[in-house]
Amino acid sequence: MAMIRALGLCFVLALCLLQCGNLWVLAILNPVDFLALQSIRKALQDLPGSNFFASWDFTSDPCNFAGVYCGSDKVIALNLGDQRAGSPGLTGRIDPAIGKLSALAELTVVPGRIYGALPQSVSQLKNLRFLAISGNFISGNIPSTLGGLRSLRTLDLSYNLFAGGIPRSIGTLPELSNVILCHNRLSDSVPPFHSHSLTRLDLKHNALSGSLGQDSLPPSLQYLSLSWNRLSGPLDRLLTRLDRLNYLDLSMNQFSGTIPGRVFTFPITSLQLQRNAFSGPVQPVDQVNIQTVDLSYNRLSGQISPMLSTVQNLYLNNNRFTGQVPASFVDRLLSASIQILYLQHNYLTGIQINPTADIPVSSSLCLQYNCMVPPVEAPCPLKAGKQKTRPTAQCNEWKKG
Repeated sequence: MAMIRALGLCFVLALCLLQCGNLWVLAILNPVDFLALQSIRKALQDLPGSNFFASWDFTSDPCNFAGVYCGSDKVIALNLGDQRAGSPGLTGRIDPAIGKLSALAELTVVPGRIYGALPQSVSQLKNLRFLAISGNFISGNIPSTLGGLRSLRTLDLSYNLFAGGIPRSIGTLPELSNVILCHNRLSDSVPPFHSHSLTRLDLKHNALSGSLGQDSLPPSLQYLSLSWNRLSGPLDRLLTRLDRLNYLDLSMNQFSGTIPGRVFTFPITSLQLQRNAFSGPVQPVDQVNIQTVDLSYNRLSGQISPMLSTVQNLYLNNNRFTGQVPASFVDRLLSASIQILYLQHNYLTGIQINPTADIPVSSSLCLQYNCMVPPVEAPCPLKAGKQKTRPTAQCNEWKKG
């Protein structure tokens, strides 16, 4: 009887008046949703300076609470925390009762200090399309049962403390379009993603390892960031399939093999492949229209392609390039078309530039530590060191090799 009276009270407290013409009719929030909101509220608090929960008065209509959106008698969207920039956010835990909001299609939590694990009960939200809980201190593993959310389109768990692997079940979700898991402590390999709607995959700043198969990512991808991980292996067959990319950052890994020439035709403004183990020659198929290309700190070799002279900011330093720098680079450098040209720490043997040439103030050139004496004085970054020329013994050894 006590439970019946409690549910009856919930019905009474959840009554809301809706005007239909000149009549007022009663609409009732589902009592299960009402009790779930109460549990969620008890587990969370405003951080100092936040007033998000000021409107959460359970003697009034919960559908008028800040961040609560209803459809018929159910909660269909829940945005926890003030969405305005600079909001202090919330603290506490996400209560497992959140899984009782059976009609929920959208769940967001603003950055704050929420801690603990992501409740397994989130996997009960079968209508969920948007899940974004970013910038908190949520830890533990990402529940593999999220693979049961077959309608999920956006999964954003970035900037938290999640550990363990990315569940393979997430890669099977058919409607996924955005996966943002960056800045966590995730390890193990990257699972295959099969959704042909996937356009954004951001896994940077984790501890992921292993290699990527040639069919592990769909050609629908437009944004791919895997930087600051421990990923390895060749990528040439995979990258040639991803020709819709407009953002690509694979830096700070251990990727190896050759860089396919087709990558330089992608409609991107920045190509970040630095600090890997890529090797072999760099052979773009045409003039490169990418604004910034960073191939530094790899094992690339052969002569520098003149097709790269159209790049505005070009980082080829700390590789194994040999031969003469193409004349087209000099022309574009002196016309200020090239702003950054870093060629230091290679095995280059010459560049046809007049020692009296004036390099534009807006341009930076570094030629230090090659198999030549730099013909012009140009300031280099401090990391280039003070030694102007590579030791002759190293250059001779490289020629023999």
